[in-house]
Amino acid sequence: MLSVKGLVAGYGDVTCLRGVSLEVGAGEVVTLIGANGAGKSTTLRAISGLLRAREGGIWFDGQSLAGMTPDRIAAQGLVHVPEGRRIFPELTVEENLRVGGHARRRATEMRDGLEAAYHRFPRLKDRHRQRAGTLSGGEQQMLAFGRAMMARPRLLMLDEPTLGLAPLMVVEVARAVRAFRAEGITILLVEQNANLALGLADRGYVMETGRIVAQGAAASLLRDPDVRASYLGAGARSEPQHVGASTLEGNPP
Repeated sequence: MLSVKGLVAGYGDVTCLRGVSLEVGAGEVVTLIGANGAGKSTTLRAISGLLRAREGGIWFDGQSLAGMTPDRIAAQGLVHVPEGRRIFPELTVEENLRVGGHARRRATEMRDGLEAAYHRFPRLKDRHRQRAGTLSGGEQQMLAFGRAMMARPRLLMLDEPTLGLAPLMVVEVARAVRAFRAEGITILLVEQNANLALGLADRGYVMETGRIVAQGAAASLLRDPDVRASYLGAGARSEPQHVGASTLEGNPP
């Protein structure tokens, strides 16, 4: 569904991505893990058109994204939820959702989208007239998810969705990712919490200094001693950790 080949990109004179290649198949959850500054967020920005590639190519459903603007890429069904949520704080919850659904031309389509977002995230319905900037961090993340859903994504790129959230809201984010997958949405997930990310994913890629240095099934990466030592902590379990009911409830796996 998504194919990235030999991607080179950066900011000014600084090259951040040095030949990144990855694949995301339809219906998969694929995660990109690595230390801060490894190039994970830059990869998502390049895919979504926010950063122009210097070399290499990006294809979505077999179509090259070269030269496409971010709004046109989103219209193809490839939707990016950036780090930090990037909601509009002075707009209400519902106004933020409507911005995400700007491509829904008919009133009935907009209404259906709002109903679906409120069904998925009931807190948003309770606060639909509230200014988005007054929401908690977790509620703002739900709003960012809901706004992305209004764009009817086929592939959803999530950048650090649990960053700065309380443990209970991390649980809600994990549930949302699982629900998106159950609805048939493909997901490319960047997440600093490598245990959580690999527990949610089918496959994973490990990035270091702008390069992919390891890849494989999520369960295999969870067992890999180098990955465990670098990203999962000394106390990580030796068995693959999938996000099941006990983990989502915050109990020991």
